[in-house]
This record gives sequence, structure tokens and C-alpha cells, in this order.
Amino acid sequence: MTEEDDKLSLQEKAEQGDANAQYELGLLYYKGDGVSQDYTKAAEWFSKAAEQEYAYPQFMLGFMYFEGQGVSQDYTKAAKWFSKAAEQGYAGAQVLLANMYYKGQGVSQDYIKAAKWCGKAAEQGDAYAQSMLGFMYFEGQGVSQDYTKAAEWLSKAAEQGDADVQCLLGHMYYSGDGVPQDYTKAAEWYGKAAEQGDANAQFSLGLMYYNGHGVSQNYTKAAEWFGKAAEQGDKEAKDFLAKIDENGNSV
Repeated sequence: MTEEDDKLSLQEKAEQGDANAQYELGLLYYKGDGVSQDYTKAAEWFSKAAEQEYAYPQFMLGFMYFEGQGVSQDYTKAAKWFSKAAEQGYAGAQVLLANMYYKGQGVSQDYIKAAKWCGKAAEQGDAYAQSMLGFMYFEGQGVSQDYTKAAEWLSKAAEQGDADVQCLLGHMYYSGDGVPQDYTKAAEWYGKAAEQGDANAQFSLGLMYYNGHGVSQNYTKAAEWFGKAAEQGDKEAKDFLAKIDENGNSV
């Protein structure tokens, strides 16, 4: 069977009401895979499958309404379809729905509902949801402020490589917010974020080397990290860099 035959077979199944075929056909049109890319047709087929309570096309249809792809942008409809997919346990929909409740897009702003959906996605291992939930515990948004729980969720996201979260976790270990104060762990997390190019982490790591906190004092390494942060426009890093001479000594 040729690729064209496969497409015809898929089209026939989709027209007969097969939800999986409708979703797959929608994906072909969405990606332009074997057909001319056509967001309008993609949205039409996703819509047919979504009406049959199929989570994946519900998510895709919500995303298309969110972005205005093949349909007029409509945050209310986006939230409606994300909600249906989220209720079926689809983590991607839960995250975007949480974000919409957090920002008040297409729904009334509601930090409690944002935290609820964030929590469901976080439990499934979604790194963005874990970082968002950690931040909400840190700020006390939609949940009671709890630095310990904030650190717990931020740690999970940090382990998955989120540089912003790694840097924040470094700050928490440095100051002892929600975790026992530990300069060594602070330096470790700053290091992971700094290696990914996070300017804040690069400056913080430079400061650790400058002061000998969590690492052996080393002005040369301090200058190296201050330099990387300074290249990204960090003014404090430039100021500290000026305090270290070419021989790696504090001046």
C-alpha cells in the first residue's frame, strides 16, 4: 500500500467517524506531513475528534484557539478545550490551563485553580508545572506559603535541567529558605545553571568563589564567572570584576 493509499484509507475512516483517524488526519494537516499544511483543515478534524471526548485532539484544538491557528484566536474556547483534556488527565492541557487561570486568560484569574491544575501536571512529572507550583508555594499564591514545599517542587524541576529554577534553588540553599542553609549545595546549583548560561547564576557562582562560600576561595574562577555574567550585561558582575587584577588577586 502506497503512502497515498494510506492517506485515503485514513480519510475514509475519519469521514466514517473514527476519532483516532480524525486526530491523525488533523495532525497530518497541522504538520504538512504528506499533504499541504492547512491549519483550517487541521482544526476541523481535531474538532470532530474532540467532540468524541478524545483528549489529544481536545488539547490540540485548545492550542489552536490559544494561538489563533486555523481559527480566530479565542482564549475562552481554548480554556474550554484545555479543561476537557485536563479532566482526562492530559498533563500538557493541565499546565496550559493552570497558566490561563494564573494570568486570567479566557477565565477569571484564580490562583487556587491554577495551583490545582499545576499540581496535577507536576505529579505527572511535568518540569514546567513543578517549577510553577514551587514558585506558587514560595510566593503563597493559591496555596499557603510554604518554603519547604517550594523547595521540594523546585528541586524536582531543577533535576530536569531548568536553569532558572536551578538558580532559584541555589538562592534558597544560600539563604536557608525551606532547606537547611548549605553553601556547598548552593554553589552546586548555581554551577548547573551557570553552565547553561544563566547570568544571575554566573554572577552568584562568581561571588561564591570570591568569598569562598561552598567552594575554595579562588579569585581566578571568580573572575571567570563574573566575566561571563558581565558579557550578558550584569552590572554587579562588572563591578566585582574590576576588583580582581590580571594575576587573579583581589584589589
